[in-house]
Amino acid sequence: MDPYAALRYKEFNIFLVVRFAMVFAWSMQFIVIEWQVYSMTKDPLSLGIIGLIEVIPAVGMALFAGHFVDQTEKRNLLVKCIMAFSVVSLGLFLISDPDLTISLATSTILYAVYAMVFLGGVVRAFIGPTVFSLIALLVPKKIYPNAATWSSSTWQVAGVLGPTLAGFSIGWIGVHWSMCIVFGFSLLALLFLLQIPRKPILNPKLGEPVLQSLKDGLRFVFKTKAVFGALTLDMIAVLFGGAVALLPIYAQDILNVGSEGFGILRAAPAVGAAITMLGSTRFQLHKNAGRKLLLAVFAFGICIIVFGLSELFWLSVGALFLSGAVDGVSMIIRQTILQLKTPDNMRGRVASVNSIFVGSSNELGAFESGLAAKLLGTVPAVVFGGCMTLLTVGLTGWISPSFRKLDLSKDVEESEATSG
Repeated sequence: MDPYAALRYKEFNIFLVVRFAMVFAWSMQFIVIEWQVYSMTKDPLSLGIIGLIEVIPAVGMALFAGHFVDQTEKRNLLVKCIMAFSVVSLGLFLISDPDLTISLATSTILYAVYAMVFLGGVVRAFIGPTVFSLIALLVPKKIYPNAATWSSSTWQVAGVLGPTLAGFSIGWIGVHWSMCIVFGFSLLALLFLLQIPRKPILNPKLGEPVLQSLKDGLRFVFKTKAVFGALTLDMIAVLFGGAVALLPIYAQDILNVGSEGFGILRAAPAVGAAITMLGSTRFQLHKNAGRKLLLAVFAFGICIIVFGLSELFWLSVGALFLSGAVDGVSMIIRQTILQLKTPDNMRGRVASVNSIFVGSSNELGAFESGLAAKLLGTVPAVVFGGCMTLLTVGLTGWISPSFRKLDLSKDVEESEATSG
C-alpha cells in the first residue's frame, strides 16, 4: 500500500497545515498556562483544576456538539471554532501582561485564566468531531486508514513542537509574549482553512430531534464491541496515566531543571509518538489489532511507573519518550477502528463519544493526578496511576477474549473493495 496515498489530495494537505497550526497553538497554550498557574500558586491541586475546568464543558457539551456537527457544514463550522479559539488565546495574552499581574491580586488572575480555559473547553467540544468528520470528506474511503495515520502524526508532531517551544519561550520571552505566539498560530490556521471549499452534508436525517440523534450515537458505540472496547481501554489508561499534568512539579521541585527542562519533559512523549506514527505508515497495525492495543497500553503503564520513580532527568525523559511511542500505537489502532467501523452519517456523534471517553480522560487524569499528588505525594501518585493502568489491561484481556482477538484485516479489505 502507498504510504503517501492521502498526501496526493491537495485539500488533505491544506487540512494537515491547519491541524498542525491548531494543535501547536493549543498544546503550547496549555503548557504556558500550567507553568504560569503553578508558578503563582505552588499548589499541585491548582494544576488539576485546570484540567477539570476544561473538561466540564468539553464533556457536558460533547454529545450535543456531535449532533450539531452531523447536521452542519463542516468547513464553516471549523472556521467558527478556530475564530473562537483565537479569542481565548487573545484573552490569555491580555491577562498575562506583566503590568496587569503586578497590579491585580493573584486570585483575580487565576480566576480569569480559569474562565478562559473554560471557554476553551466549550470550543474543544465542537472542534474534535468537526475535524474527525471533515477528514472523511477530503479523501476516498479506501484511504481512511492512511489519512488517519497522517492526521494523527501531524497532531503528534505539533504536540512535540508546541510544548518544546513553550518551555524555551517562557525562559526567553516570558509567559506574556509566549501567548502572543499562540495567537499568531491560531490566525495562521484560519488563513489556510479558508483555502478549502465548503463540503456537502452527508446526513439523510437532517432536522432529526436532538435526543433521538444522541441516543442513536450512544447505542452505536455501546453495540459495536470493537469501538467500545478500544475507547474504554484507552480512557482508563489515560485517566490513570496522567503523570504529564504533574510535570511542572517534577521540573521545578524534583528534577530542578527549570522551564527549558520542563519543555523537554513535556515534549518527550510526543516525540516518541510522532516517530511511531511516521513509522507506522509502513507497518500494518490492523492485523491482530486487539492484542497489539493491549500490549501497547501495558507498556505505557510500565513507562509511567519508571518515570514516577526516576530522579535522573534523562531517565525521566527516556521513560516519557517510550510512553509516547507505545501510546502512538494505541492511538493509531483506535483511530483506525473508529474510521472503519463508523458510518458517514454518525461520524460527528461517534467522535463526540470518543472525545468524552478519551479526550476528557486526559483532563480528568490531570485532576486525578493533582488530587492524588495532594493526598499521597507526587511520586506515589504517579506510581499508583501506572499500576492501575497495568491492572486495567489485565482485566480487559481476561474479561473480553473477543477484544483480545480483534483483527481489522477484513474491514480494511472491505473498505478497499467498496471504494476501489
